[in-house]
Amino acid sequence: MSFRVVTFNMQNGQPWLENDPFPSVVNVDGVATFLKGLNPDIVCLQEVERGHDGGMQVDPPPHYMRLKELLTGYDSVFSYPLKNDTELPFGLGLAVFSRTKLTDFHKTDLPSAQLEFIFEGKKRRTSSRLLLEVSTTLEGRTLRILNTHLQAFFMIGDSSDAHPEQRSIVESRLRAVGGEPLILAGDMNSAPGESIVRQFENAGFRTVQNEEITWRRMPFVTDHLFFNAPLRPVSHRVEKTDVSDHHAVVADFEFL
Repeated sequence: MSFRVVTFNMQNGQPWLENDPFPSVVNVDGVATFLKGLNPDIVCLQEVERGHDGGMQVDPPPHYMRLKELLTGYDSVFSYPLKNDTELPFGLGLAVFSRTKLTDFHKTDLPSAQLEFIFEGKKRRTSSRLLLEVSTTLEGRTLRILNTHLQAFFMIGDSSDAHPEQRSIVESRLRAVGGEPLILAGDMNSAPGESIVRQFENAGFRTVQNEEITWRRMPFVTDHLFFNAPLRPVSHRVEKTDVSDHHAVVADFEFL
């Protein structure tokens, strides 16, 4: 028996419009409809909420709360990262939804690289990111789920190979699980030529796919589902959508 996992950067509910790269409209209901159509057992979401100048984080998080209303029959968890008073007005915050109960919630702060850059005439600092961890039980087996959204260094003219601290913390968590079945989902924000996929492979985790583009703004494979040896991917696909500037990665897994 297989179970389905989806990872999706929902770009804080902003749909993709060819003539408006950063629309003011938000369509969280459209995100929920898209996700329900995939019939997932587990959903890992990135950029759930919108960032604000000054680092304001709206509580309770409105997009997450709306998704909870619409995705009936799912247990869920959510967390913001640490606040950044020079935050960009883009997406932030992670969520996991599961048809089976989620337990052992844990989050790890992924420190900022402390780089400064200019955006819309203002000096900004890179933000801390987050690694969210939960467990669930499927077919009597415990599955550990990790969800993250790493810094996009290529967007500020740099590289995660030069600033590997965030992804190295993620690697250390992968290595700590031993033989426990584990899936790492998320937007790794890796540009072509960066070595994050190889790094996680060396830790015993393969990605279901690294060929089909998952981000509309640049021809990059940024979104991944990594898995370890106790799991076997039965099938996978990149599900294209206009409800975000990212596409979803969908995979069915079996326990070995």
